[in-house]
Order: sequence, then structure tokens, then C-alpha cells
Amino acid sequence: MWIKICANTRLVDAVSAAELGADAVGFVFATSKRQVTIPQVAAITAALPQAVERIGVFDTRNAGEIVAAVSSAGLSGVQLHGGYDEALLSQLHQQLGNHISITQTLHWNVSAEGQNSADELASKLARIAELGFIQRVLVDSKVNGAGGGTGVSFDWSKAQPLFAQAQSNLSLILAGGLRPENVAEAIAQLHPFGVDVASGVEAEIGCKDPARIAQFIQRARAAHKP
Repeated sequence: MWIKICANTRLVDAVSAAELGADAVGFVFATSKRQVTIPQVAAITAALPQAVERIGVFDTRNAGEIVAAVSSAGLSGVQLHGGYDEALLSQLHQQLGNHISITQTLHWNVSAEGQNSADELASKLARIAELGFIQRVLVDSKVNGAGGGTGVSFDWSKAQPLFAQAQSNLSLILAGGLRPENVAEAIAQLHPFGVDVASGVEAEIGCKDPARIAQFIQRARAAHKP
């Protein structure tokens, strides 16, 4: 079970997540209450173990900006959060090669949950698998136009067929409203490649709670049945 603790703003939180067993820590360069700068992140990544993935979340469609940030901030991966853009995926694949992981964020529309949301998501997943540029896709909740960072989960039972079908070709990462109290249930229903949490392990906006990080990681690992 791959586990990412996202939206870190402080060195102490990122180091704590790494020490507690997270596979990856995330930093939000996209517009957010938890937005960070390149110098902030560079100071944090320099103190992290090399084995821990350091992933930047971007909403820009400018490949050059993302590539520059990867180098300057010491990132090992990027997560695209600004919508699905095949041209951007292609450019990043060419410029970053296989040394930097690329994750595409897609959304389950909580405001209009139903077959239309599932069909739209399934179509994009099939296209990403066909292109072959990336392996990882993060599925997050979209609520009233706000994609991600809402702390709201989507209907996992409705998403079961989608996850079961897509994961034969892609590594799906589940996000949206996850917390220590529900991560085991989410994993049991969807069997994702990984889980991603931000607000669910916070003491307050931008500040993580080490006890909740530890609980989240422990329960996610215990719920995963290889």
C-alpha cells in the first residue's frame, strides 16, 4: 500500500511523515490555503531521506515552469491538478523522462454523483492507459467546482466497478475525505494502489498532527491485503 501525506508546509511535518513510514510527501504549488513556494520546499526536501518520494502538486499548464520547479525544489515527482491536458502530459514525459514520476489527478464529481460522473472518469482513465505516458492516476473528489482539498469523500461503492476495471492498466491513488477513521473502509471497498491524505491528518490548516499521521499509516497498512 503506497501512502502519501500531502499538503505539507513545514519541515517538521514532512520529516515526521517520513519517519512514520509514508512512502511520499506532497507539497502544493497550486492555488490553495496550503500553498508553498519553491524555496520553502527546497529547504524541506534537502532534509528528507532519499527513499521518500517528494511530490509537487501543480495547477499550471506550463511544462517549463513545472520542470524548473522539479529541479529547484528537489522533487522526485509531479502531480498535475489543473485539469486533464494531453499536450502537457506529453511534454512532461519527454522533458522529465522516467526519473521523475508523473501523476494525473482526475475527479469524481460529488455534486453530481451518478453514472455520468463514472462514465466521464472511465473514459479519461481509458485514454490515459492508451497513451502510456504515465502509470499513476489520483482520483479525488470535486465539490461545487472545487477540485481537491475539500475534505469530502465520494461514494466508494459507486466507484468499485471503475477501480476494479482501471487497475489492470493503471495505478489508482484514492484521495478525497480520507482520514484515520475511514481509510481502512476505503481500502477494503476499492483496493487502490495507494491513498493520499492532507486535511485528514491535520491539527489545523497547514499543520499536521503526528498522532493522526501515525494512525492513518498504521490503519492503511493493516487494511491492505496483497
